[in-house]
Amino acid sequence: MKTDIGEYIVGAYLKIIKQCDFVNYNVRPPGGGLEGLNELDVVGLDFKNKIAYICEVTTHITGLLYKDHRTTVERIKTKYERQKKYANKQLSNFPNRYFMFWSPVVPKGYITSKLKKINGLELVINEKYTQYIDELREKAKELTHDAGNPFFRMLQILEHLRR
Repeated sequence: MKTDIGEYIVGAYLKIIKQCDFVNYNVRPPGGGLEGLNELDVVGLDFKNKIAYICEVTTHITGLLYKDHRTTVERIKTKYERQKKYANKQLSNFPNRYFMFWSPVVPKGYITSKLKKINGLELVINEKYTQYIDELREKAKELTHDAGNPFFRMLQILEHLRR
């Protein structure tokens, strides 16, 4: 499966800000079958600190919505359950696990209030999403080496343009 630009954004944050040693995209649980069809958008591993970041990414720039508000919340809950199942099976050597949902534009109201009630799921949405992008922009001003992430490289180029 092709990596989406939103996934590269998350991968850049995990690699540059969270200093993950390994970042992988569109991770499929081993074993095939129906379970193997359910991908995890981004997984980042910090080997030194034994931290795993398991991230769902939805980059709807006109606002997060699947069919209706209730369906949207249920779909994200289901994805979160898949994240936890994968982590319990495949990441048992990582006692520190962070489950994240990333989306730049989430309508405030029903969806945000219901998502905030999902215990253990970190929401990187709206203002927090913007804050994390700003952190990457600051790092892009400082760093000149290619970090192996196309989104971060683009930020570096933009931050180093001559006027």
